[in-house]
Amino acid sequence: MHTLFCALFIMVLNVALSQGLTVELIHRNSPQSPLYNASATPEDLSTDAASRSLARYRNYYTQRKIKSTVIPDGGNYLMKLAIGTPPVQQYAILDTGSDLIWIQCQPCDNCYQQDSPLFDPSQSSTFSYNVGCNSNACNALPRSGCGLINNQCLYDYQYEDQSYTDGELATETFTFDDGQSGTEFPRTVFGCGHMNAGTFSRASGLVGLSQGHLSLNSQLSFTKFSYCLVPVISGLNSKLKFGEDVVVSSAANAVSTPLQSQNDGFYHLNLEAVTIGGNTIQSPMSGGGDIIIDSGTTLNYLDPVLYDNLEAAVRDMLGLNSVQHPDGVYNLCYETESLTAVPEIQMTFHFTGADVVLNSINIFGDGGYGLSCLSMLPSDGYGLNIYGNRAQINFQVEYDIGSKQISFAPADCTRF
Repeated sequence: MHTLFCALFIMVLNVALSQGLTVELIHRNSPQSPLYNASATPEDLSTDAASRSLARYRNYYTQRKIKSTVIPDGGNYLMKLAIGTPPVQQYAILDTGSDLIWIQCQPCDNCYQQDSPLFDPSQSSTFSYNVGCNSNACNALPRSGCGLINNQCLYDYQYEDQSYTDGELATETFTFDDGQSGTEFPRTVFGCGHMNAGTFSRASGLVGLSQGHLSLNSQLSFTKFSYCLVPVISGLNSKLKFGEDVVVSSAANAVSTPLQSQNDGFYHLNLEAVTIGGNTIQSPMSGGGDIIIDSGTTLNYLDPVLYDNLEAAVRDMLGLNSVQHPDGVYNLCYETESLTAVPEIQMTFHFTGADVVLNSINIFGDGGYGLSCLSMLPSDGYGLNIYGNRAQINFQVEYDIGSKQISFAPADCTRF
C-alpha cells in the first residue's frame, strides 16, 4: 500500500481497514474549508460555481489538444493532509480528472497565495529528489525533463487560462488523520512545485484520482474507489472510500455501466438517451454518446442538440415562466418559489446498461437572486461532454478500474 489522496472537497482521512481507506470530503463552501468565505452571497456562490465549471470545461478541451493530464480549477472538494517529517498540514484539491499529485514548495520562485504554510523540503528528514528523469514515474508525465543536479525529473504543465505548475518530482511521507496518531505513507511520488500560478483557489496543491500511474489510487494499488456527495446545504462532509471499503456495486439498487476505452486517463461513459416527463431524447453526441464523469465540474455539459431538446422538454413539463439570470451564467432559470408548487422533477440518464434517475436536487441548483437554474449547459458541440458533480449528489458512485465499470446507487449520503 503506497500513498495519497485527492478531491474537490476537503478530505480528512480515516483508515478503517488495512485493505481499505475512508476519507471525508469537505466542500469548498463548507465552514470547515479554508476556502470558506463567510461574506459570500448566494449570488456570489452561484456565479462562481458556473464560472469555475466553464473554466474547467475549457481546460478539458485544451487538454485534449496538448495531452496534459492535470486540469487546473479552484476545485469543489479539498483534502486535508500532512507532508514531511515533522508533518506540515496542507489542503489539496481532489480531482478525478488529474493524475499528478503536487504541492507548492519552497524555495518558491513564483507561487500563488495559499492558506497553509508553504512546504519547505529542507526542513523534512524524509524528503528526497530521488525520482530520476529516466524513471517510470518521470516517463508517465506528458512533459518532463532532466535537472542539472543528479538528473532529477522536472515537470511542466501549462494551461489555456495561463495557469501552470513547474517543479521536480520527488518522494515524501504523506500523513493522513485517522483520528488517532495519523497514518503515514512513505515514499509517495509527488510534484514539488516551485513556480505555480492560476486558478487553484488558495489550496496547497492537487491530488489526482484519474487512471494515470501517478494518481493516488494507482500509488495505493487500489483498483476501485467510491464517493457519496452530500448536499452542500446539509453542512456535513462527504465520504471517499478505497479498496475493500467500497461496496457500491453489490447494493441491491446499484446499476453499472462500462468504462469506455480511452487513452487520456479520464473516466468515459456512453450516454445513449435522456428521459424527462415521458419524453425520451436520443443522444446525438459525436463519438457514440461519449461523456466524461467528473468530480471537479459542478454542471453537466451536453451536446447542443441534446441540451436544446432537454431544455424544451423541461419548459413544456413545468409550464412556468422562465426568468433570465442577471449574470447570464445559466440558460434556464425559474423563481424558486414557483418551483415549489410543482411536483418533484425527475430526469433519467440512460447510460449503457444503467439508468440513473436524477431528482430535483441534481437537476436544479441555487442561482441566487431567488432563482433556481437548470444545472446543465450546452457543450461546444465537438464531442466533449461532461457529467458533473451536482448530478452525482446523493448517489454512491463507484469507479472500478479493475472491472472497467462505474456503478451508481441512489442513497442518502448524509447517513454514510
